[in-house]
Amino acid sequence: MNNGFNSSAIIETLQNVLSNNRDFIALHEPCFKGNEWNYVKECLDSGWVSSSGQYVDRLEKHLGEFTGASYALAVVNGTAALHICLQIAGVSAGDEVLIPALTFVATANAVSYCGAIPHFIDSEEKTLGVDPDKLDRYLNEIAEVKSGVCINKMTGRPIKALVPIHTFGHPADMEPLTELSKRYRLELIEDAAESLGSYYKEQHTGNIGKAAILSFNGNKIITTGGGGAILTNDKSTFVLARHLAAQAKLPHIWSFHHDMVAYNYRMPNINAALGCAQIEQLPGFIKKKRALALRYQEAFARIKGVKIFQEADFARSNYWLNVLLLDEKHTDQRDSLLDLSNKQGIMTRPAWTLMHKLPMYQSCPHMDLNQAESLERRIINLPSSVFL
Repeated sequence: MNNGFNSSAIIETLQNVLSNNRDFIALHEPCFKGNEWNYVKECLDSGWVSSSGQYVDRLEKHLGEFTGASYALAVVNGTAALHICLQIAGVSAGDEVLIPALTFVATANAVSYCGAIPHFIDSEEKTLGVDPDKLDRYLNEIAEVKSGVCINKMTGRPIKALVPIHTFGHPADMEPLTELSKRYRLELIEDAAESLGSYYKEQHTGNIGKAAILSFNGNKIITTGGGGAILTNDKSTFVLARHLAAQAKLPHIWSFHHDMVAYNYRMPNINAALGCAQIEQLPGFIKKKRALALRYQEAFARIKGVKIFQEADFARSNYWLNVLLLDEKHTDQRDSLLDLSNKQGIMTRPAWTLMHKLPMYQSCPHMDLNQAESLERRIINLPSSVFL
């Protein structure tokens, strides 16, 4: 007990919500209860296991239908997807890209792959994503548009793009961010790695900017083992992304001719087979995850010093990872609570270390990050597997 903070009550509440016969409850496990075995076996039997085949085409079709995006391109992972999107957006060496400090390191790494510089911006508690109002005030101070290019007056470098993320599946407030990106001539790319099945004002995430990315890592709401995708409603963006992801090889029945420096980023057919079986179950997965989120919300409503993060009123979240948010005055209890829950066989995790604190990014430009720093101290992710 510490100033009304009762760790034992929190652990007991977790145990009650997650009651099952397991000795250890992981943070997020995949669920294989559909056609996974059948589709993967068909790949093995046919020999079509590599970067072309019917399941790649089927997965891209399913993704387009589910999200409402005009085009979907399956690739090897979400980081590769973001790398390609940034390049298509014109990000090059010496440019700056605005990304939240509260994100997984892959977002910053993809910027670095382009030779560009991550420029870290703050988040808001309402969405856990980029704070539009604070960013507006910040850009008003440090940025100006010259000849159609946004310039950082402090560094003299172009700011080419804004990459909001939908943190833990919760949609960022995209309407004001879209307005900001237009006013400052920034390409808008959604990092929707965690938000398949989430909606912003009735529109599926990933449909607002120039392009968006998804991740199908083993801990995501659906998985292809490893894997990701690019979503876009612009045909030219899709055509160029597909070309870059396939070594920029020009189509020919036998000739090998390539016209750009490009990448081997296409998703193998055997991974796509797994994804096809998974996406068939996605509506059920979302229903179960939202039901689990509601159980957490109800169970923790009576526990002092903490709350379960809930979707904004304009959003419908997939609740990829549930968030236990500590009151600021109890942040000194975070690590002990993490230790205690994991020792009890319940895997919990803190938020990512903020990007500007990592050694390779400490010299990058950033705005005041007081809210992201508060959220970093307060966030604990809770087990969120669909079968819980």
